[in-house]
Amino acid sequence: MILFIQQLVNGLRIGSIYALVALGYTMVYGIIRLINFAHGDFIMVGGYTLLFTMPLMNSLGLPLWISVIFAIIVCIIVGVSVEQIAYKPVRKASTISALITAIAVSLFIQNLSLMVIGSAPRPITRLFRVPRIKIDSLNLNLDGNALVTIAIGLGVMLILNLIVGKTKVGKAMRAVSEDSQAAILMGINVNKTITKTFVLGSGLAAIASLMYVNSYPQLTPFLGAMLGLKAFVSAVLGGIGIIHGAMLGGLIIGFVETMTKAYISSTYGDAVVFGILIIVLLIKPSGIFGKNVGEKV
Repeated sequence: MILFIQQLVNGLRIGSIYALVALGYTMVYGIIRLINFAHGDFIMVGGYTLLFTMPLMNSLGLPLWISVIFAIIVCIIVGVSVEQIAYKPVRKASTISALITAIAVSLFIQNLSLMVIGSAPRPITRLFRVPRIKIDSLNLNLDGNALVTIAIGLGVMLILNLIVGKTKVGKAMRAVSEDSQAAILMGINVNKTITKTFVLGSGLAAIASLMYVNSYPQLTPFLGAMLGLKAFVSAVLGGIGIIHGAMLGGLIIGFVETMTKAYISSTYGDAVVFGILIIVLLIKPSGIFGKNVGEKV
């Protein structure tokens, strides 16, 4: 029972990271029906920004958490640039053209990082360190960093829900997602709304990079590739394009992956995750919260 609780905390930690990344996927897909496969690489960009700015903050005598602000700014710049340069020209193109563009952008960012930074893994200092929490009555010894990571993830998800559900920007996003042509007639600037969506999604990627490197303090140019794929599985599982679906999907995938590694074998974790993707696509392609909608012909 004690092992299960500890693994549950670990699963929620990685699951909250998957959920934040999946939110980036699902927001972009909900607006422009594009799978942004480069989103995982935005996390890598955020991680390296933290790596290079934390020593600067330390030398200036400033708190290390200020580095997160720089990571958010850099990720937003990269995300908006990708949207304007690569995705905007193919919005009205075929689905396969947009998909190929997204994959190409991901490969470009990875190889550019490889060329500039190199392939060697780079250790990174944890931004925050929380002592382990002991509960003697239950004989539990929980990782404090994991609990803080979960709290950050859940807090960001709650704030995002409020933004999308209660603010003017969020209402514009939902309107464009539902019917972009009707949104134009209602006076909504679709291009600006799409850009704001990328700003919000890229900011989430920066926060996810903080959570990731604090749990796994090592960076490589390809760290976003597998992380992005698992987050994509999370988005599909919950129902891509549905915000609460991405949240639930991320937590489920994190839980399943952790339990598989703990109770079966660490080598089967990835296989089980991608096996879930196959099962979902075969049984319910629209995901847990998605609805199968017939297309008029």
